[in-house]
Amino acid sequence: MVAIKVHGNPLSTASMRVLATVYEKEIDHEFVFVDMRAGEHKKEHFLSLNPFGQVPALEDGDLKLFESRAINKYIACEYADKGTQLIYQDSKKMAITSVWMEVEAQQYDPAASKLGWELAMKPLLGMSTDTAVVEENEAKLAKVLDVYESRLAQSKYLGGDCFTLADLHHLPTLHYLFGTQVKKLLDSHPLVSAWIADITARPAWLKVLALQSQQ
Repeated sequence: MVAIKVHGNPLSTASMRVLATVYEKEIDHEFVFVDMRAGEHKKEHFLSLNPFGQVPALEDGDLKLFESRAINKYIACEYADKGTQLIYQDSKKMAITSVWMEVEAQQYDPAASKLGWELAMKPLLGMSTDTAVVEENEAKLAKVLDVYESRLAQSKYLGGDCFTLADLHHLPTLHYLFGTQVKKLLDSHPLVSAWIADITARPAWLKVLALQSQQ
């Protein structure tokens, strides 16, 4: 019996985030492809899973969840005995990890997502890049990366000495940014660059990219 169902689209950063966690935890799962071009995410069935009509959504028995980071916290806790330990059992270590999970969501992701949209997605859709938005968010991201550089001088990963959700949550946006001019900004931070090389080479992440390439 399949343990969980992940409804999503492998091109979606939020879906990629959850898939990376599922693969890290080595959980038996069913991936349910949501055709966003056909508007499946706005149809009644999917809206019963996520009323905002956004991917991904998770079903685990009678439990239904949406919001990728919340889904990942649940998976990491519920399946703590499986695969990679993506959270700490020690409350103080987990508190530190939680801080960096919030940093990703509140400081890094807003700038990274806007840059990904302007520099990676808009060209694919035949839309014009807004250079003012790019300039503004490159400056914002640079400040975050400066903080990351200092943090990574103190520990191997953002959340501590082990790979956790605090690191994993960066993977989808980094994937899209690496194909843009932002790569130079990332490369200009040596410790950040080494950290990116480490986390993007993880077998679980490579499985996500392999699934994406099939679409």
